[in-house]
Amino acid sequence: MSAIANRYEFVYLFDVTNGNPNGDPDAGNLPRLDPETNQGLVTDVALKRKIRNYTALEKEGEPGYTIYMQEKSVLNNQHKQAYAALGIEPEAKKLPKDEAKARELTAWMCKNFFDVRTFGAVMTTEVNAGQVRGPVQIAFASSIDPVVPLEVSITRVAVTNERDLEKERTMGRKHVLPYGLYRVHGFISAKLAERTGFSEDDLALLWRALTNMFEHDRSAARGEMAARKLIVFKHDHPMGNAPAHHLFEKIKVERVDGQVDTPARNFADYRVSVDRESMPAGVTLTEMF
Repeated sequence: MSAIANRYEFVYLFDVTNGNPNGDPDAGNLPRLDPETNQGLVTDVALKRKIRNYTALEKEGEPGYTIYMQEKSVLNNQHKQAYAALGIEPEAKKLPKDEAKARELTAWMCKNFFDVRTFGAVMTTEVNAGQVRGPVQIAFASSIDPVVPLEVSITRVAVTNERDLEKERTMGRKHVLPYGLYRVHGFISAKLAERTGFSEDDLALLWRALTNMFEHDRSAARGEMAARKLIVFKHDHPMGNAPAHHLFEKIKVERVDGQVDTPARNFADYRVSVDRESMPAGVTLTEMF
C-alpha cells in the first residue's frame, strides 16, 4: 500500500489511578515529575514502547510488522537480516559505497520493521543500515494538574532462601499516584511517510494501538491506566493547512465547575471542550473516541 497522503496531528488523553505511569530510574522509580510545577510526566519513549508492544501482539508473525526495538534484541543482528536478504556483505561501521545499495538496505529495514518506518531509527552501528527519520513523532505527556506521589509500604510473606525462614516478613515500597490525567500531542508527516512507506494500514494500526494499548499493558505497578480521548486533525494538503500549535489550542481540558479546589480522582472531574467553529480551511477534526 502507498504512503499516507495527508498530514495529521493528534491530542491524546489518558489517565492513571493508583499507579505509576512512568517511573524515573534516577529518582528511585518515583513517578516522573516536572520539578517546577509538580505536573506528572510520561516520556515519549514510554508511550512508543506501549505502541510497539501492542503491534507485536496484534501482528505477531505477520510480514512487515516485526518490531526492531524490542527487549533483548541485538541491533546488529537486526541489520544483518537486511544484508543477508539483499546479498550484500557488511563492512564494519560503513554503508555500501554504492548509494543505490545503501538506500536499498535502509528501505528493507523500513519495509520489514513497523517501528522503523513509523518512528524512525538510527541504525549506524557496527553493522550499518543507515538512518531513518520517522513520520510519527510523540511529545512528552504532561498531567493536566499537579500530582502528589504516594509511597506505599508493602509486605511479602514468602522468603527467597531457607536461611530466612525465621524472618517474619520482607518489607518493600511502591510509588503510586492516586489519580492523574495526562495530555500528549502527536505529529504525523506525510512527506516523511513517503520516505519510509508508512501507509494507511499503518496509520489505522497506530490509532488502534493508541485506543487499546493500555488494555494489554496491565501490571501491579501501573494500577489502572485508560485511554480517554483521541482527537485527530487531518490536513488536506500533505504539507499541512495550519500550524500544529494553533490546532492544539482548540482543545481545552479543564476541571468541571465547582471542583477546582478539590483533588481530581476520576475522568469525570474534567471537561474536554473542542472549538469546532474556527477550524482553519483544509483541516478536519475527528474525535476517534
